[in-house]
This record gives sequence, structure tokens and C-alpha cells, in this order.
Amino acid sequence: MNYKFFTSIVFLLSIIYTPVWGQQAFQKKGVYEAMESSKISIIDAQIKKVQSSSLDEKTAYEGALLMRKAGLVAVPAKKLSFFKQGHKMLESAIAANRANLEYRFLRLMIQENAPKSLGYYKSQTEDSRLIATGYKSLSSTLKSQILDYSKKSKSLPSSAL
Repeated sequence: MNYKFFTSIVFLLSIIYTPVWGQQAFQKKGVYEAMESSKISIIDAQIKKVQSSSLDEKTAYEGALLMRKAGLVAVPAKKLSFFKQGHKMLESAIAANRANLEYRFLRLMIQENAPKSLGYYKSQTEDSRLIATGYKSLSSTLKSQILDYSKKSKSLPSSAL
């Protein structure tokens, strides 16, 4: 049997099925549920899952989750620290893969909800345009997340999809 084929099958099965030792397999939907949550414990649990995954999207997911967490912590110094750390990770992922619409969607969600005083809002128009243009080519899971978010979005109305 071809080694690459075998390793691909093993990798896919490890994502789909819950491992025997009790940890749940990583699911992208969990990232979006954590992004919608107002509980730090849920976000922290998702960050741990992301960190232990081997997904290419790992840096972008962790960055977005850290920035979401920044909006929930009480201590201003921690808010800024989490936001800066997450910002660096998400922007690094976008710079490495500018065509990835999921990264753009994560950034759009953060930028629409970040305080203007942070200055993190300048890519909303570009990101929403790219997402609307490429929407039809996305996975059904990501389409569903984008459609749900567009109902409350300021720059990505559901009519644009």
C-alpha cells in the first residue's frame, strides 16, 4: 500500500473518530462555538484542543480565540496581552495564506467587535468582499457559520452571500 495514502487515511480517521483515551477529536465547529461564547472556560478548552491538533489552521484559530478571550478578561493588562498575542498569530496566518477565506472570516469577526481604540478594523471591507465573492466555493460547515454570522454582521450582510 502507498505510504502517503495510508498516512492520509489514518489522519482523516483520527479527525473523524474520538480517540480511545477520552479526548474528543478536534472539530472546527467548536472554534466557532467558542467564538460565540462569553465563557472564558469554553474558550480556554477550545484553545487547548487547537494547540494539540495538527491542523494547518492551528495558528489562525488560536489567534482568533485569544483575541476573543481578550474581550472577556477583567484585567486591562491581560486584555491587551491576549489581544496582541492573538493579533500576531492571526495576522501571521493570513500573511502566509492570503487567499484563505476562513482566516479572513475569523479576522472580520474580531474586527467588527473589537474596540475602535485598538485600531483593528481596517480590513473589514476587503475581507467581507472576498468572503462574499468566494462564498459558493466554501465547505458547507464554513458556509453555515458565515451565514449565521452575517445575520448580525455590520459589513457582511446575508444578502451579499
